[in-house]
Amino acid sequence: MKRRNFLKTSVAAASVGSLAAVFNAPAQDKPAGREFYELRLYHLRKGPKQKVFDDFYRDAAMPAFGRAGVGPIGVFEMMIGTDNPTMYVLIPYSSPEQFVTTTDRLLQDADYLKAGAEFLDAPSSDPSYDRVESSFMGAITGVPKLKVPAGASENKPRIFELRTYENPSKRANKKKIEMFNNDELRIFAHAGLRPVFFGETLIGSRLPNLTYILTYADMADHDKCWGAFGGNPEWKKLSKTPGFTDAEIVSKISRVFLRPTAYSQI
Repeated sequence: MKRRNFLKTSVAAASVGSLAAVFNAPAQDKPAGREFYELRLYHLRKGPKQKVFDDFYRDAAMPAFGRAGVGPIGVFEMMIGTDNPTMYVLIPYSSPEQFVTTTDRLLQDADYLKAGAEFLDAPSSDPSYDRVESSFMGAITGVPKLKVPAGASENKPRIFELRTYENPSKRANKKKIEMFNNDELRIFAHAGLRPVFFGETLIGSRLPNLTYILTYADMADHDKCWGAFGGNPEWKKLSKTPGFTDAEIVSKISRVFLRPTAYSQI
């Protein structure tokens, strides 16, 4: 199977079952303007394929997504973390329907197929990447839309922290989301923590989980913001409130630090 068919097949399979729950969710669970996100992790090999990936996203994928009305798109390389080289791609969608249909639109885009041929048509003996993982998320009500960092259009220096909170049950997952929506996001703002997106993972690995990205000017800014957050009296009280403690609703927290590519729109 050619690589260009991979995501088409995966999305079609997902849409049959798992997305049904999203389409049929009660109205109160689908706030107006709520976005959805796909987060892709491309596991690459060191060497020339890293350039092939960059050429593909810069010259083929991102222009084609734009023509399909999808964006802004973030493309990030790992700054601090394991399993390098791994590239992260964040794609926002206005609806689950747009997520399902976009791959078909790209595969009918002649300019996309031509510009991306080296990546899309790589032979199995020399593939463009080792593996790609994909998760699909719905924005939480407190951050219903992706926020592009100031200075992104000028490619000003910035770093990102991708955090994933795994939960012991779906009930605990919903409790953590409630905690963010009702109180924790306000405390984030007081501490200077700047979200890019918050997503409840609907399809993916390590379920259930809540995944989000924060942005900083640099690591000193990161340390300053988290220091302010940890010292906030309201947070200290909230984190010890029965029903909201990490011991009750969070089973694992993982994080990686990312650096945007020069062509990233986020």
